[in-house]
Amino acid sequence: MPHHGNDAEHSPSNNEGKHDEREGAGQQKPIIRDNRKVDPETGAARHPQGSAADSAAAAEGDALSQAEEILNGMEVPAEESVAPSAAAEAEAAELRNDLLRLQAEYVNYRKRVERDRAVAGEMAVIGVLNSLLPVLDDVDAARQHGDLVDGPFAAIAAKLENALKTYGLERIAETGVDFDPTIHEALIQQPGEDIEVDTVSQVLRSGYRSGDRVLRAAQVIVAVPA
Repeated sequence: MPHHGNDAEHSPSNNEGKHDEREGAGQQKPIIRDNRKVDPETGAARHPQGSAADSAAAAEGDALSQAEEILNGMEVPAEESVAPSAAAEAEAAELRNDLLRLQAEYVNYRKRVERDRAVAGEMAVIGVLNSLLPVLDDVDAARQHGDLVDGPFAAIAAKLENALKTYGLERIAETGVDFDPTIHEALIQQPGEDIEVDTVSQVLRSGYRSGDRVLRAAQVIVAVPA
């Protein structure tokens, strides 16, 4: 059969070659990338190249190297240069003296507070005892008249006197002792026989004291040497 045109266009070898090339290109195998973060065989975590962890490690290494260079370049002062100066020693001595002075002031303050507290307590007790002295005078007068020989009032009077003794209350009512103007108040003086010094012959009203403090002097009659 006759044909027209170029023989190369109708050559079967050329068409078959081009067909083979197209088939080869169409049959190229695909490329598969494994982007899994965990290795399926070992179970270890994968760190892709150029990850943030590598960058952080590199930055940390650079920072450590820079710090080492700075430390190596620093000069350590000698022992003489760090020794305390005379001014520092003087300041330390002054602070120590201030501390000792404050400590002494605190000790004195504490002693003064304790002493004031003890005095306040003693004055409170003395105030109560002074307020009860008229009651004790009535009890003493009733006893002298024989009204407290027996009975419930005698028991009450005894309990009151014993309770006041626990607070240091003492009666001043002794006779035949030397006259002492610090605890006795002489109302009457009478000549006495066989005495060489002034002596208390009779107590008109009892006196009282608490410890070394005289609450009230005893009113007495004094016998003087003739």
